[in-house]
Amino acid sequence: MKFLDLCKVYIRSGAGGGGCVSFRREKYIEYGGPDGGDGGTGGSVWAEAVDGLNTLIDFRYQQHFFAKNGQPGMGKQRTGKDGDDIILRVPVGTEILDEDQETVIADLTELGQRVQLARGGNGGWGNLHFKSATNQAPRRANPGQEGVERTLWLRLKLIADVGLLGLPNAGKSTFLAATSNARPKIADYPFTTLHPNLGVVGVDNTEFVVADIPGLIEGASEGRGLGDLFLGHVERCAVLLHLIDGTSETLAEDYHTIIGELEAYGGDLAEKPRVTVLNKVDALDEEDRATRLKELENACGGPVMMMSGVAGEGVTDVLRTLRQNIDDDRLRFRSTEEEEPWQP
Repeated sequence: MKFLDLCKVYIRSGAGGGGCVSFRREKYIEYGGPDGGDGGTGGSVWAEAVDGLNTLIDFRYQQHFFAKNGQPGMGKQRTGKDGDDIILRVPVGTEILDEDQETVIADLTELGQRVQLARGGNGGWGNLHFKSATNQAPRRANPGQEGVERTLWLRLKLIADVGLLGLPNAGKSTFLAATSNARPKIADYPFTTLHPNLGVVGVDNTEFVVADIPGLIEGASEGRGLGDLFLGHVERCAVLLHLIDGTSETLAEDYHTIIGELEAYGGDLAEKPRVTVLNKVDALDEEDRATRLKELENACGGPVMMMSGVAGEGVTDVLRTLRQNIDDDRLRFRSTEEEEPWQP
């Protein structure tokens, strides 16, 4: 299982070291006072969003992360060493949830973003802290503070600008393969795509990221098929591309099936901007195209575009429509300057 987007981890911060009870015992010093040092602080547990990861597969083989404890204090006013921190390196777009899988502790959506998951315990005071005019030889010290132990869930939501929606075999993977360098599995049977795929698509000197998720079927919100487990990967998208198989005999039902699953999923997913496209029009003649286009427009109550991912017909127009629904701050602009030829 190369793609993993949900996992449980067990973390524990380090406990603080205890304080030391010690007195100066040196030759020629008649009145040696207390000199017990403080304990070191325990290590903390952090999570950091790093580049180069798009799955949580590393946490399948290691689920327990325990930070080091702080060392106890020592005589001669020596403080114990602090415990080392532990950093959980996760992909950008990872949500950190509490044990109930509902409370969001942090959402790491930017590269380099860090959050502290469990703070290390403070070190205890040595007896040097307790000396006073009335207590010149204290024989007490504080123990270190205990660490924090938690059970957390990591859920990955891929960062993409466009999300592909549709029934199985609607042509989503074909569209992604035709417009980007991604090579998803393509076959003539349902549920060819078993995990999300990302591809960088370019049009008019701009680039954006497209996410292809496994197809939805009726009852996906209740767990049928692959369920709606992967719908979270299109929650962050700016626009949704809804592909409908033009060769299907139930265009209206296919459209309402996907819309119904989006509404059942909840959140703002059903309210996101959508571009509806009648796909696989290369297999239809002009009369069938007009008939099916009108049927789909009546079902969705809005404009519908036509496209063929295999033949490349209408693909550029669809990409330009998607680009208009994406904010400029999310786009990546290609450099128009021509590079000079290399010379030795």
